Amino acid sequence: MTARTILHVDLDAFYAAVEQRDRAELRGKPVLVGGSARRGVVASCSYEARAFGIRSAMPMAEALRRCPRAVVVRHRMERYAEASHAFFGILRDFSPEVEGLSLDEAFLDVTASERLLGDGPTIARAIKARVRAELALVASVGVAPVKLAAKIASDIDKPDGLRVVAPADLLAFLHPLPVTRLWGVGEATREVLASLGLSRIGDVARYPEAALVARLGELHGRHLAALARGEDARAVEPEHDPVSIGHQETFDDDLEDRGELAVILLDQADRVAARLRAADLRARVVVLVVKYDDFRQITRRLTLPAPTSDGGTLARTAIDLLAKVAIGERPEEPRAEGASRITPRKGGRVRLCGISATQLEPRDAPRQLGLDEAARARGERLGDTLDKLAAKFGKGTIRRAVHLPDDPDDPDDSKQ
Repeated sequence: MTARTILHVDLDAFYAAVEQRDRAELRGKPVLVGGSARRGVVASCSYEARAFGIRSAMPMAEALRRCPRAVVVRHRMERYAEASHAFFGILRDFSPEVEGLSLDEAFLDVTASERLLGDGPTIARAIKARVRAELALVASVGVAPVKLAAKIASDIDKPDGLRVVAPADLLAFLHPLPVTRLWGVGEATREVLASLGLSRIGDVARYPEAALVARLGELHGRHLAALARGEDARAVEPEHDPVSIGHQETFDDDLEDRGELAVILLDQADRVAARLRAADLRARVVVLVVKYDDFRQITRRLTLPAPTSDGGTLARTAIDLLAKVAIGERPEEPRAEGASRITPRKGGRVRLCGISATQLEPRDAPRQLGLDEAARARGERLGDTLDKLAAKFGKGTIRRAVHLPDDPDDPDDSKQ
């Protein structure tokens, strides 16, 4: 079987890199993208910040303890989505077989493109050059005959890396690496492998497969044994349609005012609806997510009578779901003598809420018309008009009155 040529392309420190690109005053500085210093987490950090041991998903407070002079900026998802769209446009110029893993990384199978565009390393260098020239961003690329090795290779020489793993060198590349580089090896599996004396991928490759199966189970054991031998038959799968589109927010201060939460849900619904329309989709199900101050999380969902991309419909549904959720402190119930003083709470103050739209379908899909079709159409036409105004005059040109900011630090894109 002819070896495939697979690339894994990853934009380095994506969110932080976009901020440094757009704001000259941030270049060369440790930049943290994420929420507030008290409650947020680091969504992305520049390489200047990583020098202090800061990493994504670290609590922002801990990151600032490590680097007090770091600059914290609010994330701007619309701006990152724009850069991602252009990034994937570049990738598709080199191959139709592009499998997106997130906004900033993807696999490409360029086997069929090599005759026209050159070998894998040549294509990788061309992609890196276009990303730098057209987006002012930096990409790291791994080139290998299998997805596992390409993914690892793109990570090894970051930032601005290019690592090529030839088919003949595949096992020599994989075997010295720690077992945690294998897909499917988390902390629990690592501990099992360590108990067997297996710390490197080569150790797993040399270990009897039947013994691995006995300890890890049929599927998991055989999967890891195959990967350790460099056997990864998974094809690059062109991008799937999104399963859901959502938006959520962690608050600086816990909330218990339903009116305030309803205003937030209205803004989130408008954002989700805009993304649905941008993707030419409608949603049939609305999901509300609420996380309490004690980190309990609940979800509530409702199926709509008809799919929609109207922000007003999404918001009304989410607010109706919120009305059925317990919010705020529950008065302590009377206790019998000698009973525990701890009373379980059904509700609590809210630290996070969000909306997701799911069961998506194309806007042009045939559907049953309802008696309220005119009202539904008006809502979607209004959304389309708002999208056109935003495209022409910028985001935030028209906003709902309840969202006019009193805070000068409002994170709306139009004020960045």
